[in-house]
Amino acid sequence: MFSLEGQKALVVGVANDQSIAWGIARALKQQGADLAVTYLNDKAEKYVRPLAEELGATIIEPLDVAEDAELDALFGKITAEWGKLDTLVHSIAFCPKEDLHGRVVDCSREGFGMAVDISVHSFLRMVRKAEPLMPKGGTCMTVSYMGSGKVVDHYNVMGPVKACLESVTRYLAAELGPKGISVHALSPGPLKTRAASGIAHFDELLNKAADRAPTHALATIEDVGAYAAFLASPEAWNVTGGLHHIDGGYNIVG
Repeated sequence: MFSLEGQKALVVGVANDQSIAWGIARALKQQGADLAVTYLNDKAEKYVRPLAEELGATIIEPLDVAEDAELDALFGKITAEWGKLDTLVHSIAFCPKEDLHGRVVDCSREGFGMAVDISVHSFLRMVRKAEPLMPKGGTCMTVSYMGSGKVVDHYNVMGPVKACLESVTRYLAAELGPKGISVHALSPGPLKTRAASGIAHFDELLNKAADRAPTHALATIEDVGAYAAFLASPEAWNVTGGLHHIDGGYNIVG
């Protein structure tokens, strides 16, 4: 019902074939988009590059968002090879393990600052660089979680961090809307990803979500990808600033 033919999309956050970012990248490609895919470092490259090549990604580059030079190089290559960008997908988050597994009140200054920088401010930095490449409009997406608005056991400091990310999404949507650039936060329910595996007792959370969700089913990366592909399409041009729950209705049952 919609097509992304001719679109150029940057997907940041693919770690393996269970990543939310992988589900999104695959859906964008299936709808016709040309892809740029990043990997964190040399260790991650051996997992990510084969996946990116499987999708025929035009650009495959390293990106540690803590390194400004790598972000500059990535967008320099996108500018040189494409001259535009239609879709930006930011699907990364990080918090030092000792801060993630502790009480929020005990989170260190350094750990909190790092979590916000990697998980939130990096989205700002990417959108800032994407803006001039979207003169005719575009779509920017990030990934949140329901622990931003409700206390979820063991999610700890990532809850406040994701709340910050969602607020940033709303402000960016307001600022960039006049340019035709939409900004979205996707909020899948619990998913079995490598990032989620760092959360204590995560298997219990998965079972609880499946039991309580109205559909009695967990979301999949395919569900998230399909939704993201629609938001990237011209048909979604007048949708922006939202927090999009993709969780079988789990968010409504408390």
